[in-house]
Amino acid sequence: MTAKPSFLKRLFSIIWMIINVFRQIIVNVIFFSVLIVLVIVLMVGDDEINLENNSALVLNLSGKIVEQKSYVDPVEALISQSSKNNPDGEILLSDIIYAVNNATHDKHINTIVLDLAQLRSAGISKMSAIGTALMEFKATGKQVIAIGDNYNQQQYFLASFANKIYLNQQGSVTLDGLSRFRLYYKSALDKLNVDMHVFRVGTFKSAVEPYIRDNMSDADKEASKQLLSDLWNSYAITVAKNRDISPLNLVMAHEQYMAELDKADGEFAQLAINMHWVDELISADGFRMAMVERVGTSKDGESFKQINLADYLSLNKPHPLFEATDTVGVVVAKGNILNGQQPAGQIGGESTSALLRQARFDNNVKAVVLRVDSPGGSAFASEQIRQEVLALKAAGKPVVVSMGTYAASGGYWISASADYIYATPTTLTGSIGIFGMFATFDKALSKLGVNSDGVATSEWAGLTATRPLSDNVKQVIQRHIEKGYLNFISLVAKERNMTIDQVDAIAQGRVWTGKRALALGLVDELGDIDQAVAKAASLAKVDVFDTKMIEKPLTTEQIFMQQLLSASADFIPPSFIHTSIATQMLNHFGTALEQLSMFDDPNHVYMYCDACEF
Repeated sequence: MTAKPSFLKRLFSIIWMIINVFRQIIVNVIFFSVLIVLVIVLMVGDDEINLENNSALVLNLSGKIVEQKSYVDPVEALISQSSKNNPDGEILLSDIIYAVNNATHDKHINTIVLDLAQLRSAGISKMSAIGTALMEFKATGKQVIAIGDNYNQQQYFLASFANKIYLNQQGSVTLDGLSRFRLYYKSALDKLNVDMHVFRVGTFKSAVEPYIRDNMSDADKEASKQLLSDLWNSYAITVAKNRDISPLNLVMAHEQYMAELDKADGEFAQLAINMHWVDELISADGFRMAMVERVGTSKDGESFKQINLADYLSLNKPHPLFEATDTVGVVVAKGNILNGQQPAGQIGGESTSALLRQARFDNNVKAVVLRVDSPGGSAFASEQIRQEVLALKAAGKPVVVSMGTYAASGGYWISASADYIYATPTTLTGSIGIFGMFATFDKALSKLGVNSDGVATSEWAGLTATRPLSDNVKQVIQRHIEKGYLNFISLVAKERNMTIDQVDAIAQGRVWTGKRALALGLVDELGDIDQAVAKAASLAKVDVFDTKMIEKPLTTEQIFMQQLLSASADFIPPSFIHTSIATQMLNHFGTALEQLSMFDDPNHVYMYCDACEF
C-alpha cells in the first residue's frame, strides 16, 4: 500500500504509458491486415460445423482459465485472444463446465480429450470444479483421455481426472511441490539512498517486507509454510486418489528419485510409467490411431472424429428467448479492486457497485451470488462494494458469496457481510489486515545536488516524495492504519458472530485455505458456485428459477466487432499470434508497471494479499 503517490510510482506510470502507446500503434498498424482478412471471410463464408455420432470433445484448454474474461481492444483480441490454441488467451471456467455437463448427456459425444499443452494458469479451485464435472461425465460410462508431450504440475492435476493418461515417449511429468520465493530490495534501496516509510498492522502482513528487509521474516516463513503445506496436501490427496497411488509417491526425496531413475535407465517418460503417473507412452501418430480406433476417422481422413471446445459451445450454448420470472443473479468480482469504473476482468468500486445495484432494482432477481476471485486492493472501493451488498440485503434479497481461487484482504472485506459464504477447500482467504508504504527520495536527490526547500502554512502541507517524512506525520499515518485494522476486525467480528479478540487472533494479515477458514469460522461451508446458487434460491424461498449473469452489456458495435473478428480468427497467420521472447518479456515488464499504477485509493489505504499470488 502506498500512503501517498510517490515519484517512483509516477515514473513507472509514465514508462507504462509510453510502452502502451507503442503497443497500441503496432496493433493498429495490423488493422489493415485485418480488413483484408475480413474480406476473405465474407468471400469464403463460415464452414458448417457438423457433430458426428461417437465423436470426441477435445478440451483444448489454452492460456488462462478465468471467472471473467478481461476486456481487450477488438483488434488486439483478434491477435491475442481469438486463436483456438493461444497460450495468451482466456477461457471461461463456466464455458468449460457447461461443455462437460452438456457432453455428459450428449449422445454424439462418447469421449473427452484433455489437450493441456498450452494451459498456463488455472488454480486448484477452478481445476477441481472442472474435475467434478469430468467425474460426472465418467460416471455415465464415457471416457476421459489426457494427452501431452509433457505435463507440468498444474496440467497434471487436471489430467489426473482422466481414465487414461498418454505421454509422449520423450516426454516427462514435472512434480516439484510448491514454493514461495520473492526478491528483497532493502540493501539496494539503502545504496540508492531511498527511504521506505512503512505503516502496517498485522504480524503476517508481509507485502511490505521486500522494501524493509533482505530476507523473509520468521513470521512470514511460518505462515507461508503452513499455507503451502495445506495447498500441497489438497493437491496430493486429490491426485493420489484419482491415480490410485500413494501421495508420498508424487514428490520423491533425492535417494528415491535417483533409484527410480536408475530403474528407468534415466528415461523420464519411463519413470512416469513406473510411478503410475501415466498409463501409456505414445507418439502423436500413435495417439491419432488409438483415437481413430476408439471413435472413428474424421471426414477428411486425417484424424479422428472430434469437435473442439469453441465449436461445441457455438453449437450447444443456449440463447434464451425469454427470462424466467424468478432469477438468481450472479455478479463476478474478479481481479484487483480498483476505484471508479473498470472494464471486465477488474473490480471497480463504481462499476461493480453498479452491477449489484442493477440486481437490486431488477424485480426478477430474487437473490444474488457474488462470485469473488480477488486478492483485494483499494480499501475505499472495497467498502463501496460492501455497502451495495448491505443495500441488497436491506431490499430483502439474500446475498451468497462464492469464493474462487482467492478472496482475501479486500476480497474478504466485500464478502464478509453476505448472508452465507462458500469457499473451496483450496481457496486463499483471510489476509485480514492493512498496510501503507511511502518512499522519499530527498537523500538520493541531495547526492545529485538537488535539494528541496520552501515554506508552508502547516507541517502537513507540501508532503512530497522529495522531502523527508517527519515523525509527526508518521504517527498520524500509523494511527490511520491502526484504525483501519480495527475497523476490519470489528467488521469481521460483527458479521461472523465472533469477538474482536477472536478475530485478531486469526487475522494479523494471515492467509488461510478455505478448509482452515471453515474451521476458524471465516466461511460457512465448503462448496462451489452451484451450491451457492442453490443456497441463494433457498434463502429467497424460490423453487423454480433461472440463473442470470449480471454484467455490463456490450454495445451493438462491440457485439458486431466481436462476432466479425472471431469469425476471422482462423484466417490469421500463426506468425501474427506467436510473439518473440523479447516481446513476451516486454509484456511482463509492462504488466508489472501496470499493476503498480493500480494503487489508486483516494485515502491511500489498501487491503491487498500479496501471498495469494505465487
